Amino acid sequence: MDESVLDDISHRRYNPLRGNWILVSPHRTKRPWLGQQETPGKNVLPEYDPECYLCPGNKRSGGAQNPDFKSTFTFVNDFSAVKEEQADYDPPQSDDKTSLLLKAEGVKGKCYVVCFSPAHNKTLADMPIADISTIISTWQVLYRDVQLNTPFRSIQIFENKGAAMGCSNPHPHCQAWTTSHLPEEPAAELKNMIEYQRAHGSCMLCDYLAVELEKRERIVAENEAWVALCPWWAFWPFETLVLSKRCIKNILELESDRDRELFAEIISNVTTKYDNLFETQFPYSMGIHQAPLKGTEEEHAANHVHLHFLPPLLRSATVKKFQVGYELLAEPQRDITPEQAARRLQSQSTELYEESWGRLLKLEPARDI
Repeated sequence: MDESVLDDISHRRYNPLRGNWILVSPHRTKRPWLGQQETPGKNVLPEYDPECYLCPGNKRSGGAQNPDFKSTFTFVNDFSAVKEEQADYDPPQSDDKTSLLLKAEGVKGKCYVVCFSPAHNKTLADMPIADISTIISTWQVLYRDVQLNTPFRSIQIFENKGAAMGCSNPHPHCQAWTTSHLPEEPAAELKNMIEYQRAHGSCMLCDYLAVELEKRERIVAENEAWVALCPWWAFWPFETLVLSKRCIKNILELESDRDRELFAEIISNVTTKYDNLFETQFPYSMGIHQAPLKGTEEEHAANHVHLHFLPPLLRSATVKKFQVGYELLAEPQRDITPEQAARRLQSQSTELYEESWGRLLKLEPARDI
């Protein structure tokens, strides 16, 4: 059957990476909206804010003072979610139902903050490719350092952009949480990728990317090394999955300046298209999934570096999707199809051109697909 019929009927789609189903309801885009309205994000921030605890030279909320940094700046989070040193916890071992049902385990780790730029008023969409490449190099240094010098198993690099995603400081930055365990989301993906490789003798994401490159229905941006697409199983309205064409296992395999430049370019393309879609500073959560810092040969072999961009906006700069009700109590649900979302993103420029809505103009163009 022609897949275009899915644009008009309610249906479910399977996510082999996560191992769950998503309900798709394209007809719901016609419903009126009388709910909460978000405030469109405009770039009216100064280049330096004396009250910002991430700007160069300022004192952070934990009391430490930032250096007068000129590029990226990495420091240990003053309010880390996990501790590097703490008392050990040995759960009681018994056969009673208390031990069976009331489980806990200690977690150790370290949390980092990576400032992208000394400029308070830039986002990834504003930055030239060279600056984003520097950020990628900083991620690599952090990954390698934690891998070589700590016992931790996992590093999750992520960025929350915008107040709608709970970002508490607009200064451009991301976080990296390292932990002694492999967290739920990457663990679920890794489990499914291992099972797929055992069953089919190939990499799940390599096979999926080959299908998408053949169909070319959901591709948003592409260069010689990376593809950004709205995945078949996307949950968030304009969710994007960024996949390496080469089956690299972690970001350390981006060895040359050109490798980092191409990765920076695809990140630039996606974030700029997002901002141009609704002429706003488009909020999202972005994270890199890659091989664990410590793992088995099978875990390493099944991995494939990819980025998730998870933005909440639904139909405009002021209306976002809420994960409530059915999504919390039954299963994930989306309105517009991934194909409809991809077509809208495909049509967006990879240059920031709307000076009228308060944006810095891009310092260099990024290539489109």
